[in-house]
Amino acid sequence: MNKLQVIDLFGIIKRSYPGFDASPQNVEHYSKYLQDFPYETAYENVEKYILSERFAPTIADIRGKLGDQMDSQRSKEAAAAHIANLEVWGTDSTPPPANYWERGRQLLRGGANA
Repeated sequence: MNKLQVIDLFGIIKRSYPGFDASPQNVEHYSKYLQDFPYETAYENVEKYILSERFAPTIADIRGKLGDQMDSQRSKEAAAAHIANLEVWGTDSTPPPANYWERGRQLLRGGANA
């Protein structure tokens, strides 16, 4: 994100939090820590933040919980892959291997060779 984008975010923040420090020094400070962060994500985070918080966002709030966001994205991708597998498996009409059900019952009961 560049300084103009930080200034744009500051405008959004200032409209919701009139006491927010939008000084050039603060723009410099925030720019330093947001330069590697995508503007679109920061914008979305600010929009969500404004809906539920009473105090102006910090740099950490603008960045959001990046680790949580990445975990969430990984979970969504894993779920999509699993759903795709379920669809493929649902179209497969081959029966399970011989003794499949018997072996499963044996494992559940803790039987021999488990």
